[in-house]
Amino acid sequence: MEKQTITIGLPRALLYYRYYALWRTFFQELDIKVAVSTPTDRDILDRGTALAIDEACLSLKIYLGHVAALVGKCDYILVPRVSNFGRHRNMCTRFESTPDLVRSVFRDSDQSFLSYEVDEEQKKTEKDAFLDLGKRLGCPPKAVKRAYKQAKKAEAAHHKARVQRYGQQYKRDALKVLIAAHSYVIEDPYMGRPVTDYLKRVGVIPLRADMVDRDGALKKGRELSPTCKWEISREILGGIAMHQDDVDGIILLSAFPCGPDAMVNELIARRVKGVPMLNLVLDSQSGTAGVETRLESFIDIIRFQEGKL
Repeated sequence: MEKQTITIGLPRALLYYRYYALWRTFFQELDIKVAVSTPTDRDILDRGTALAIDEACLSLKIYLGHVAALVGKCDYILVPRVSNFGRHRNMCTRFESTPDLVRSVFRDSDQSFLSYEVDEEQKKTEKDAFLDLGKRLGCPPKAVKRAYKQAKKAEAAHHKARVQRYGQQYKRDALKVLIAAHSYVIEDPYMGRPVTDYLKRVGVIPLRADMVDRDGALKKGRELSPTCKWEISREILGGIAMHQDDVDGIILLSAFPCGPDAMVNELIARRVKGVPMLNLVLDSQSGTAGVETRLESFIDIIRFQEGKL
């Protein structure tokens, strides 16, 4: 009798952009199929907006739209709970509450959801979470350990390659702008990609504050804020501290109304001096004309200050 293959859905939003190499490799090593939702478009945003409360951030609305797009198309949808990686290494509370939120929103569907929990302050490590996840999926313990080991190697190699690729861009003789943003904002086709696409069209090299060695960035970020408690925000702060002298401008890119970003971006604006800075908050309004106008003005200011306009 042929073994039935499980299919797990991955919503292409939020932590997907940080962990997709880890998730994909882990499941593929266990011969589990992965189904990823299609890239964000207006339809996905509208579906997510209809499912969320008005006060939810744009990123969460998009996430719910991606979950909705996967409902009924896979055996499970992965919705992890990632709380923290230790003391003062917290994630945004949305990542702690997402499994409960998703199960509540889709309670009338027949869809099954799969979760794992990382909360190192409560001794719940990522490794233990994945070993338990594999066990619940009915996989042999040795195979699960091997799959997690391979997944961590793939995750590290993937991030290292991207960091090296961005590192080469700093050497190019062109206008360079460092973008401080979460990966799920800057990489999303509907939110952040129009920003980077526009910069490329006008001859500007878009760089990313989060594309750095993460451990080094966590240490370096203390120069800007020794008390910032959000893990990803601390990495971004570290990336700015590492590269603020290597770029011509900085764009603080966030999704409305992100609470952590509202605080951290204000901190950056107050403590990072000597480099032009644009605070760009994206909302759910259609069209990019307003965003492009602000970007055009920002680039003109940089070029004027450098005598290139």
